[in-house]
Amino acid sequence: MKRRFMLRQVIGLLVILAGWASVAHSESLSLTGYVRNYSGVLLEGGDFAVIQNTVDLTIEHYRERVAFKVNPYLYHLPSKFTDINNELEFGLRQAYMDIYFDSMDLRIGKQQIVWGKGDGVFITDVVSPKDLREFLLPDFEEIRIGVTSLKTDYYLGDHTFEAVWIPVFTPTSKPEEGSLWKVAPTFLIPPDMDVSKEDVEATLGNSEFFAKYSMLGSRVDFEVMGGYAWDDEPIMHTTRVFRPGTRQLESLIVTPQHHRLTLGGGSFSTTLGGFVIRGEGAYYSGKYFQSTDPQLPEGVLQKDYLHYLVGVDYTLWGATLSAQFIQKTILGYDDQIVNDQCENTMTILLSKGFLRETLRVELFSYIGLNEPDALIRPKVYYDLTDGFEILGGANIFLGDDGSFGQYTDNNMMYAKLKYSF
Repeated sequence: MKRRFMLRQVIGLLVILAGWASVAHSESLSLTGYVRNYSGVLLEGGDFAVIQNTVDLTIEHYRERVAFKVNPYLYHLPSKFTDINNELEFGLRQAYMDIYFDSMDLRIGKQQIVWGKGDGVFITDVVSPKDLREFLLPDFEEIRIGVTSLKTDYYLGDHTFEAVWIPVFTPTSKPEEGSLWKVAPTFLIPPDMDVSKEDVEATLGNSEFFAKYSMLGSRVDFEVMGGYAWDDEPIMHTTRVFRPGTRQLESLIVTPQHHRLTLGGGSFSTTLGGFVIRGEGAYYSGKYFQSTDPQLPEGVLQKDYLHYLVGVDYTLWGATLSAQFIQKTILGYDDQIVNDQCENTMTILLSKGFLRETLRVELFSYIGLNEPDALIRPKVYYDLTDGFEILGGANIFLGDDGSFGQYTDNNMMYAKLKYSF
């Protein structure tokens, strides 16, 4: 009954939007979007890893000094891949209003905010939290979660000053129980979960604040940013309970909790000969890490860390070549911290178009240098006709451990059929 009611709501909304767009003035309102089928099969065993149908709409309206944008989406997954009462997921990726002044803009509402110069990595691009229910596999416009916020941009020639206020905290979305991407943490004994501190109360004092200065020049463009925010991912505080009068472990109480972070950083890009050189980095203060030290009452340590990358892009014979080196370094390291002191990763992108760009071949790879492990993502795009795209690809996880190796059983091939309008 719940599913039927939601379906009627969604269909009714789509009909209203389509009718509205058909009678509106084309010069002031636009309706665009896409319909997509996404199916993936595990290489081991041949089971379906995903069957997903998507409707994604973007409605925009403009006037002289104001505008709005609404981006509703609908995911349909057969009951094999979700709870039978939750086959339909309906939401808003973005829904905001713009107000334009002579040298300043205001944007109010739910919005995705994209900062930084890195590809496939989040260093200064941390204003919008992430939807990691399918790891890093969806398109990044689907990974970024829109946040209800007030954003203002002030323009002074080639210089832009941007400020963001987020009144209500939104955490990263993690895989649900039963998902291919759910990796349960390892404990000595099954823990008792205490979620009383997991939510961040919606108060003025718990707001998040970000600011950025950027300059676009003829030789170099760069950004400098700072933020006072909540860690999007909770740390697991672990309390050990021993039998009275002994050191025998009786139970574990695990309490997920978000903590405040203060961060500052920036990014740049410039050209050198035929190369594009990119860099991005941030200093994080107040980050908590898991520790194996039995003397710590809750099994966590607070440390600062650096997260940075250097990248280079080059075009050769019509092919795009790109490489990045990424490092996360914990300062004041303690040997009992679960994470490595330095976590090193590389990314490599090779992309080339054929047949007047109607056919594109791409290979993007994450390579973890610590374990080692990797995620290799070959893709082939083909524009069958205007607005209709066929995509075939694979997700290959290599290694036995690490961020990518932990998913070695999830190797898959997939296809996407997408009609855009």
